[in-house]
Amino acid sequence: MDDLTLAQLEAFIVAAKAATYVGAGKKCLSYRPASHDLQFHDGPFSYLDSYFGGADFIGQEVVYYDGAPVWAMNYYGRILDPARIAAADAGQVIQQSLSKMYEQGRFLGGWEHSTSLGTYVDTNEGDIACFTGQEWIAREVHGEAVRVYELVYHGGLIK
Repeated sequence: MDDLTLAQLEAFIVAAKAATYVGAGKKCLSYRPASHDLQFHDGPFSYLDSYFGGADFIGQEVVYYDGAPVWAMNYYGRILDPARIAAADAGQVIQQSLSKMYEQGRFLGGWEHSTSLGTYVDTNEGDIACFTGQEWIAREVHGEAVRVYELVYHGGLIK
């Protein structure tokens, strides 16, 4: 990783995320029983997002550079109020919102995006080297924003 800059790594992560889950990328053969696996490759970089579940899910993203793991992120998300949002609708909000954030060339928090299905919010502490964060979807209920979905994540460099 001596010749790899954080800017190059972040650009690759944004491209990989945009091309896989958010970009409805093709799923590949599962590495673990019952996992959903998405891959992306570009030159010396490769990316694997592997998760379990649907409405409630857990997963891990790993970036490899010249075959060695250099960065990873773990996440757990869940529907908080299934009477107010379906998993498919939450997925639409997430995909629409993250695609807008990725267009800015970044993937970490400080982001809010309103859709017809709810408002997406992403916050975090730290940077690409070491971070923790949370995303959620809120819907208006009797004039008040109510969280109906949430996800927590953390990750950073692997040395």
